[in-house]
Amino acid sequence: MPKNRNTFSSLAAWRRRALSRAVHRGWRWVQESGAVTAEHPGRLRFGRIGAGTRLAFPQGTVFGEPWIELGAHCVIGEQVTLTAGLMPDLDLGSEPILTLGDGVVLGRGSHVVADTTVTIGSDTYCGPYVYITSTNHSYDDPHEPVGRQWPRMEPVAIGPGCWIGTGAVILPGATLGRNVVVAAGAVVRGEVPDHAVVAGAPARVVRSWDPEKGWQPPLRTPAPVPIPSGVTPEQLLALTEPGETPGPSGD
Repeated sequence: MPKNRNTFSSLAAWRRRALSRAVHRGWRWVQESGAVTAEHPGRLRFGRIGAGTRLAFPQGTVFGEPWIELGAHCVIGEQVTLTAGLMPDLDLGSEPILTLGDGVVLGRGSHVVADTTVTIGSDTYCGPYVYITSTNHSYDDPHEPVGRQWPRMEPVAIGPGCWIGTGAVILPGATLGRNVVVAAGAVVRGEVPDHAVVAGAPARVVRSWDPEKGWQPPLRTPAPVPIPSGVTPEQLLALTEPGETPGPSGD
């Protein structure tokens, strides 16, 4: 009897492993088939989608695609919402409403809600669950529910090369310069100059770049050392071991 129980348990374990592998293979196939690219746009008809750009599956809410332009080599994570206009099936005119430059990255679960113009510059990276919106609720009438009052809209412009941390919120009217760093969870409104670091809610400048003095206040950690050309993944792994400093040749 113990032998039979062991045989049954082994068979059940094998079936679970086989089923798990099948599910994972099936899900990978679904992800590949459901991804959106310029060559395979599916049901989405963007105003423009550049070469090498990919929207991971499953996508979030997407509407107003004719007024959404995506540059080349953008990476759009799973469950990312991209909308142009207050609701689907509106005629928004001849100009794009939401524009992403080349190489923009939007992390999983991020939202870009463009009821009026939103522009994200090239090579801007957004962590997961970033919220960028050109619309905010108004509450002028104290007797009317806030959700029923007509919203206010202001354009949003994010410069090239920015980094926007996890959970940050970019509010209507915000203008970010070049290479701005937005800390995780920050709530940004107004104008942020080039090469600034902002944090907090509401966000304020906590560090900025001076051409003569460098970063002020000074950085607390040394600049990272670039990886030498020719270093293999195995050599990089060896760098984590004490006393190991392999060069490109492995010496």
